[in-house]
Amino acid sequence: MIQENFVIDNNGRKIAVQVPIKKYEKLVADSEELDEIKEYRKAKAHKGNAIPFEQAFREIEEAVK
Repeated sequence: MIQENFVIDNNGRKIAVQVPIKKYEKLVADSEELDEIKEYRKAKAHKGNAIPFEQAFREIEEAVK
């Protein structure tokens, strides 16, 4: 079981939560994995023309610069 610590404001409303680092790291990893799955599904649903992997990689590398 996870012990959560809530941060409250002056009105007693919960405004944040503290979780153990390991749990936080797992939440971040799971979130990133879900983002990747969503992007994959979106790309797979796109009915465009396929391009060679090398070209796609080159275009991605240029976009990041």
